[in-house]
Amino acid sequence: MGFRCFHLLPIFAILIIAQGVTSQAASSSEEYWEKMLPNTPMPKTIEDSLKTEGRVGVNVGNHGIDVRSGKPNTGSTNIHVGKGGTWVDVHPKGNPFLYRYAATQTQLKDNPNIALFFLQKDLKPGTQMNLHFTKSPNGATLLPRKISESIPFSSDNIPQILTRFDVKSNSNEAKVMTRTIKECEAKGLDGEDQTCATSLESMVDYVISKLGKELDTISTNTGKQEEIKTQKYVFTGVRKVSEHKAVVCHKMDYVCAVFYCHKTEKTKTYMVSLMGVDGTKVKGAVICHTDTSKWNPKHLAFHVLKVEPGSVPVCHFLPEDHVVWVPK
Repeated sequence: MGFRCFHLLPIFAILIIAQGVTSQAASSSEEYWEKMLPNTPMPKTIEDSLKTEGRVGVNVGNHGIDVRSGKPNTGSTNIHVGKGGTWVDVHPKGNPFLYRYAATQTQLKDNPNIALFFLQKDLKPGTQMNLHFTKSPNGATLLPRKISESIPFSSDNIPQILTRFDVKSNSNEAKVMTRTIKECEAKGLDGEDQTCATSLESMVDYVISKLGKELDTISTNTGKQEEIKTQKYVFTGVRKVSEHKAVVCHKMDYVCAVFYCHKTEKTKTYMVSLMGVDGTKVKGAVICHTDTSKWNPKHLAFHVLKVEPGSVPVCHFLPEDHVVWVPK
């Protein structure tokens, strides 16, 4: 039996049926969160990744596993960079939050979207920037650990993976899935610890192993269901959340939810209050990297900011579907 994911398929909920026992898979993941992190509210992006109504169906029986969710997002994850309107398209090659990669020609095209790089000296009330907070098209669902661990996730098994998900080997979906797997397997920066979590349980276990159980999470929140137009924002408040230690989890493009999580040591984490010219209020999660000396010298941030690696701290907003974990 093949594995098929259609995250827009109208199926009521993830349903596990095994040896006559029926349970809600999303509920089991939520229960694991409550057990391991009873004092940490679940961030909205994680809640959304566990929602299954209208998106995913899973049946586990005597004849195998059938996972129905969706094709991976093959559109661009785009980045808007600069104060005056320099637009950067992240995909189809490279990811701006994986700092080992050089910027590609595709990234330097004009194309409006999110995640602004800027200098730490601009992180203060009164700063004005043109920003575009988009809504991610990546609606992939976090599978429960029992299911996710039964599905291969390695470059050695790509043909098998594509077959199980009913994805043609020469399709855009296959390219996206292959790229994500290889990014998860690639060596991180020197001194950086990383993993790709394919279930909520594995994400929680990783973060606890790095930061302990007393945790807070922050994410960008626009407070709106619809996408906000590109406009000028003013920084109305800046609050430091943590210094030096954090785990950042970035949602990757894949047929089911995958979060690239990495522990960062030389960073500062902030929440920034923003006011748009149309009155929209946004809470933006910001990471400032105090040491970029080990980044690829051709990384996108250096092109945009016209600075050298290791010369000054580099900051950026995070999209709404990314999560920052910090010790309380």
